[in-house]
Amino acid sequence: MLAQQLLNGLVVSGVYALFALGFTLVFGIQRILNLAHGAIFMTGAFTAYYIVKGGGPLWLGFIGAALFAGLVSVLVEFVCFRRLRKTGDEEFGGIISSIGAGWVIMSLAQRISDTLILRFPFETFPVVIFKFMGLRVSALQLFMAFSAIVLVLVLGYLIYRTSYGRQVRAVTDNEHAAQLMGVRPNLIYSKTYFLAGALAGAAGVLVGLAFNSINFVMGEPYLMFGFVIIILGGLGSIPGALMAAVVFGMGQTLTIAYLPTGLTDTVIFLALFLILLFRPHGLMGTEEAGNIRGRR
Repeated sequence: MLAQQLLNGLVVSGVYALFALGFTLVFGIQRILNLAHGAIFMTGAFTAYYIVKGGGPLWLGFIGAALFAGLVSVLVEFVCFRRLRKTGDEEFGGIISSIGAGWVIMSLAQRISDTLILRFPFETFPVVIFKFMGLRVSALQLFMAFSAIVLVLVLGYLIYRTSYGRQVRAVTDNEHAAQLMGVRPNLIYSKTYFLAGALAGAAGVLVGLAFNSINFVMGEPYLMFGFVIIILGGLGSIPGALMAAVVFGMGQTLTIAYLPTGLTDTVIFLALFLILLFRPHGLMGTEEAGNIRGRR
């Protein structure tokens, strides 16, 4: 049923949006790709799993995962990017060092999990199905959609309605000028990486719950998907990342449902190629890629 697949696609899009928005935040303010973002996503899932396994409630696991993933992201910024930023080699050097950081995080997770696939206890989330106008919606899907909407709204408020958001845009436009005005760039970078990591960690928990399958390499496919989404939406564009996440999530769900197995990625990347052929800067991008854009 088409309506059911569209509904499923919207839920998936919310998870992609959380992951891609964190990716976009970092690129928008620093103009670099943090390729450890997938490992940070995985860290969130692992954190929630061990909290729940240890007897903690899911809500504590969810919050703990977001906070811990945010802190790991700040550590990645400090180790991989801060010193390179002083030398002016953060673009290429940062990519290489973030790949290394991602592998270190995954290696630690592999050792901790003993390379096993981890699964939340069966009673972690109630299996409840709601039926409405012929559509089937699970309680987990509602939780995923609600969590994604709330986190996106919080991010939008922080970026476009607070002094932090104004400072982010000031540092993005001209770091030196912002510093002369009293803004502390390193603090803004740390806060931004924390937000990006928290969003990725939250997305990791939702994916872990949805598939009940957590492993040390689970973030790598999402790293590729996130990269596609931020290019499709326009590098550095938060509204573009949201729109592209919906387009990508809906497209992926529909192709899986209606096309033969194995054609999903082919069709999606062909569509991406065609879109970029006519809109080379993405759906909402401009030639000045790399700035946090949206409503000022």
